[in-house]
Amino acid sequence: MGAMQFRDKIYAGVLGKIIGVYMGRPVEGWSYDAIRKQFDFIDYYVAHKTGAPFIVPDDDISGTFVFYRALEDNGYPQQIKAEQIGEAWLNYIVEDKTILWWGGLARSTEHSAYLRLKAGIQPPASGSGEQNGMAIAEQIGSQIFIDTWAMVNPGNPARAAEMAREAAMVSHDGIAIECAVYLAALEAMAFVERDLDILLKTCRQYIGDNAYGRALNALLDDVIAQCDAASDWRTVRDWIEENHNYAKYQGNCPMVPNHLAVIMALKMGGDDFRRSVAIAVSAGWDTDCNGANVGCLNAIRLGLDSINADTDLRGPVADRIYVVSTDGGDCIFDAVRETRKILRAAAALNGEAIRQPQERYAFEYPGSVQGFLPHPPHTFGQAVKHVYNTLVSEGKPGLSIVYEGVSGSVHATVSVQTYVDPSPKAAPDTSYFEVYASPALYAGQTVHAQVDCRQRSNPELKFFIDYYDANDEIATLVSEQSFSLQKGENAICWEVPDTHGRAIYRLGILLCSDVRKDGEIILRTLDWKGSPKCFYMGKANELTPGISPFVTRTKWMMAFMNSTKHTGPDYLATFAISHPERNGVLTIGTTEWDDYSVASEIQFVHARYAGLVARAKGHRRYYAAVFQDGKFALIKRKGANSTVLAVSETGYREGDWHAVRFDVKDSALAMYVDGQCVVTARDDEFRTGAAGYVADEGAIVANTFAVRAL
Repeated sequence: MGAMQFRDKIYAGVLGKIIGVYMGRPVEGWSYDAIRKQFDFIDYYVAHKTGAPFIVPDDDISGTFVFYRALEDNGYPQQIKAEQIGEAWLNYIVEDKTILWWGGLARSTEHSAYLRLKAGIQPPASGSGEQNGMAIAEQIGSQIFIDTWAMVNPGNPARAAEMAREAAMVSHDGIAIECAVYLAALEAMAFVERDLDILLKTCRQYIGDNAYGRALNALLDDVIAQCDAASDWRTVRDWIEENHNYAKYQGNCPMVPNHLAVIMALKMGGDDFRRSVAIAVSAGWDTDCNGANVGCLNAIRLGLDSINADTDLRGPVADRIYVVSTDGGDCIFDAVRETRKILRAAAALNGEAIRQPQERYAFEYPGSVQGFLPHPPHTFGQAVKHVYNTLVSEGKPGLSIVYEGVSGSVHATVSVQTYVDPSPKAAPDTSYFEVYASPALYAGQTVHAQVDCRQRSNPELKFFIDYYDANDEIATLVSEQSFSLQKGENAICWEVPDTHGRAIYRLGILLCSDVRKDGEIILRTLDWKGSPKCFYMGKANELTPGISPFVTRTKWMMAFMNSTKHTGPDYLATFAISHPERNGVLTIGTTEWDDYSVASEIQFVHARYAGLVARAKGHRRYYAAVFQDGKFALIKRKGANSTVLAVSETGYREGDWHAVRFDVKDSALAMYVDGQCVVTARDDEFRTGAAGYVADEGAIVANTFAVRAL
């Protein structure tokens, strides 16, 4: 069976996963009694009732949609190894900042595993009970990260189980591995088997034939028997609490009670997607994790239509997800684009060639809006009445924007987020998983849109951006040009104006008219590709006028993904970058930047090596043009290995300032110093990626930063 036949179910699985997180996250950490007292039964979103943000960064989301990138990075091997997945951890995690709960060694399971990996301890030792203690090794994390290993193997539970076992061994041990394997097999088989009881029985064959596997089988016998005998899920919940509570298994979030809660929610929810997720969330324990696993499995099993069968669970979400990793430009993401990645992996694993839309926004899945919503009005009125996908209604995908009363100063505006939310509710103090991101859109890039109009008379269209200004407040730039919309297809392009190096928060479409217009337009596709024509950041005192020498963090600096230990704005230059360990990296941009030059004035202070980075995918896969051992060098970093590609004949003196430029075009790499080409090399492994700096056991000061497409 080809991967394409499962495309809608993969999309459903992604949605089910994130919906489970958004339903459960606001009450994560609450006691069962507290949940009952305030909500009784949570069958919809309650973030607004708790003061928590709604669309949030979360380890369930980021870990799930990041760690399986090991497949892509290694050429989609059918037998992925734990060591390769462990390298993905090191490449895409920013220590103490992204994906994980950073609770410390022997306190947080995943933090402990990360520290073992960083120290060179390979899986399975990195997650073993021998290294970290069994109470730590048998926590829930291996299960919450497992869904993508199933979704890249639709209908193939055997291979899903194998991959899940390798993934779980990176950070866990014992029964935590067996639970993860079982759940992955269930989800993979759910693509082709709807009957839950058959799934629960058949997938037991993938549980290991060991003491932990036998213990899991006994637990499954018990909880399934309890579910079959009970008429109320709370009866089963009470049985789990009495016999398998947290105190029995120790640790802060043990696997067993939560795995049993997942099975309970599946059994007692039956073929009702909403009810199954609601049971998982209302039962307490790890509410977002359990709701997410249940949501993913049942969305796959029951299909896309099951999600909204009772009420609109999809509308408020609008496909939006934060996938936080060192690839900052891919943080502000959506369920459609994540589905494309998963589908591409599933096809590659089966040796299939598939066709998918090349545009960033193509709305090709039923009901998808890819994060587009009516723009929150601030400086202009709002005439948008409805935004919906046209695929079901007319058989052709697109985003319909229905408007009424567009006239004069009353406009119809829709927008999509391209950077982190500036609102107070999204501030770090409301979430222990911060939104570290780079913008997805940059000044100098060209936006291309295909707009379909059914009427003879239409409003005019303008693009606009919201961006952070010099005061770190949101400002709006509206295109000077108005685009006339004719009946039929309209191809429109717009070059994003200069924001002086400051991050673009939203991209929007504005419909305007001197006389009243009612109707609809359909946005068929919207896209921007490649490197920015010119993205330039000046000195810190230009970016933030009057900046103090004691400021350590600004909005414009936060647009860089930062794995260095001590980096901040330098009030006399732009950055002071220091890292006491190996391989401190600071990047901005997206994995789609291809041929470009990156330039900066650099004072090499002292380091093993330091300089400019290009085509970074994560922080352990990149090219760099560096100062090293008195010479200029081009290096390639891939995992733990750093290869010198070429070394200059000319040298430098520590402490001097130099204008440095690093060009990457096709397979050609060239480093320029003070206008002179000092070293060249060729390498064709990395063709796209972000730009920035590297400091390896030392420091540099950087003045200005520019990226220009070649």
